[in-house]
Amino acid sequence: MTELALAVPAAPAALAPRRRFRLMRRLVGHRSFQIGLVLLVLLTFAAILAPLTGIDPSSMKVRLRFRPPSQAFPFGTDGFGRDVLTRVLYGARVSLWIGFVVALLSGVIGALIGVLAAQFRSLDALLMRIMDGLMSFPAILLALGITAALGPRMESVIIALTVAYLPAGARLVRASALVVRELDYVLAARIAGASPLRIMLRHILPNSVSPLLVHMTFVFAYSILAEAALSFLGVGVQPPTASWGNIIAEGRDYATEAWWVMLFPGLAISLAALGLNLLGDGLRDVLDPRLKGPG
Repeated sequence: MTELALAVPAAPAALAPRRRFRLMRRLVGHRSFQIGLVLLVLLTFAAILAPLTGIDPSSMKVRLRFRPPSQAFPFGTDGFGRDVLTRVLYGARVSLWIGFVVALLSGVIGALIGVLAAQFRSLDALLMRIMDGLMSFPAILLALGITAALGPRMESVIIALTVAYLPAGARLVRASALVVRELDYVLAARIAGASPLRIMLRHILPNSVSPLLVHMTFVFAYSILAEAALSFLGVGVQPPTASWGNIIAEGRDYATEAWWVMLFPGLAISLAALGLNLLGDGLRDVLDPRLKGPG
């Protein structure tokens, strides 16, 4: 048994540092990945540096209400005299944080569910039927129902969007894991007496998550859009906390007279979604061996 264990080939990911280096080099040289990363980094730094404006995003100065963009107020002011630039920067903190947490939670939980379903056939039917049940509802409607039940606050939005986007990630990992579990190094590890848990965590899971990484970048973008939609409808992040969605909601009644209130948070949402989609395209081109990216 000892000799057999020594002969067991390890997973490719564990024996290919050069391959990982080549993947990183291709990522860094991929044009879509570069542009997406730059946009995401700029938005992240803008959110981090928001306090440098020196303005309280909730500070109201009614005498300054609906001032158009100017040198004093680059993004103008809203109906309460609040600086729109400051609120967009602070809103980036909330919207980006919600998107990141939802992508991370749905990815981690989805990976565990997917690999459990692939490794233990007795759990497969149960877990996948639950995922199918969740996927039978449009994601935004499912999130809307959950936030309405839990109450309009940030934690409810995170829970609702995680549940809404969890099934797609779980099914994606399950599909990859079903292929990986039949590969030679996994079969050799099973013959050598490795426990199912060790096989799952050491061999199957690390080699099944590449498609999930790509999927998580798109979930990040979808979550930002969905949070904006929920906040716009009044069941997401509540004022006075600024998020891109509720800033747009506050300006919808003045769309013609004070167009800047809706324009700038809308542009921020568009840039975030564009950056994350370009980032995901770059990851997909590099990580999917069936594709040859332009980079």
